Amino acid sequence: MSYKKIIIISSIILPIILIVWFFKLANNYPRKIDLKYRPDYFGVTFSKKTAAVLNLDWRELYLAILDDLQVKQIRLPIYWDEIEKADGQYDFSDYDYLLTEGAKRNVKFIASIGWRLPRWPECHTPTWLKGSETEKIKNETLKMLEVTVNHYKDQTAIVYWQVENEPLLNVFGECPPADENFLRKETALVRSLDSRPIIISSSGELGSWKKEAQLADIFGATLYRVVWGKYTGYIRYPMPSWYYRLKAILAGVKPGRRFILELQAEPWAPTGLFSDLTPAQINKSFDLQQFKANTQYAINVNFDKAYLWGVEWWYSELKQGHGEYWALAKTLFK
Repeated sequence: MSYKKIIIISSIILPIILIVWFFKLANNYPRKIDLKYRPDYFGVTFSKKTAAVLNLDWRELYLAILDDLQVKQIRLPIYWDEIEKADGQYDFSDYDYLLTEGAKRNVKFIASIGWRLPRWPECHTPTWLKGSETEKIKNETLKMLEVTVNHYKDQTAIVYWQVENEPLLNVFGECPPADENFLRKETALVRSLDSRPIIISSSGELGSWKKEAQLADIFGATLYRVVWGKYTGYIRYPMPSWYYRLKAILAGVKPGRRFILELQAEPWAPTGLFSDLTPAQINKSFDLQQFKANTQYAINVNFDKAYLWGVEWWYSELKQGHGEYWALAKTLFK
C-alpha cells in the first residue's frame, strides 16, 4: 500500500475512531469529583404526573422531598389538563396544596405554566380541547395563563414564572411547530399581570439560545450527559463544562441570569417508560457514578442555580430497596 493511500485511509478512520471514543466509549466524567458547591445551588423539578406513572403516592413523595431531602427550591409544572378538566372550570386544589406546604417550609418555587410543560407528551392539552385547531388551543392557552397567574399573584412562595418549556424546540414532543410570535404574546401577557421574573428555557445541547434569552429575564438550559437515539443508541456528550458558559456569552445571557433548569438525574428510557428499562439500560445511562459525575459537571458549569431532574425516580428506587440515589441526593440540599 502506498504512503498516499495510508494517509487517505488514516484521515478517514482516525476521526471515526475519535468520534466513537468520545461519544460511545469514554465516560466524559469531570476530572475531579468532590461535590463541593455553594449553598442554595441545587433544586428539583417535581411532577405529579411522573409520580403517577411510577405508581407513587404524590403527596407522600412530595412530603419526603420537603422533609427528608429538605429541598428548598422546586420547579413545579402546573399542568393545564389537570387544572382545567372542563372548559372554563378550574380546580387548583392540588397545586394550592403543593405550594402551601412548600411555603410553610420556606421553599421557593418556579411555577411552570403554559401549554408545553415538562414531561411527555410535552404539550399537555386538556381532553376537551384535543382535536381542536391549533389557533383555538392557543387562544385558550392565553385564557388559562391569565386565570393561573391571577390565581397565584398573592402566593409569595413563587419567585419565578417559567412560560412554556423549551417552547422553540421542534425535535421533541407531540406539539405543533414552534411559534415565536405566540411565545411573545404569552410572555407579554404574564408581564402585564405580574412583576415576577420570567424564565424561558431551551435545550442545552441544541440551538443557539438567542431568541429565548432575548425574551427572558432568566434563561434556563437543560443539561443532559447520556442520551439515546434511534440510530445511535446511547451516546455520551463530550462537551467540557465551559461549553455552556460560552454558549451563554454568545447568546448574551449575563451571569445572574443563567439557570440549569433540567439537570439529568435519572435514566434515559428509550421507550419513554421507566417500566421498560432493563438494569443494563439503567447502568448505561444513569448509575450512581453517573449521578455524581452529572452533579459535579453542573457545579463546574457554574450557572446561578441547577434543578435536578429525576426526584420521582430516586424515590421509586428507594421504595424498591435501592436507596443509594436518594441517599446521595440528601447530601445536596443542605
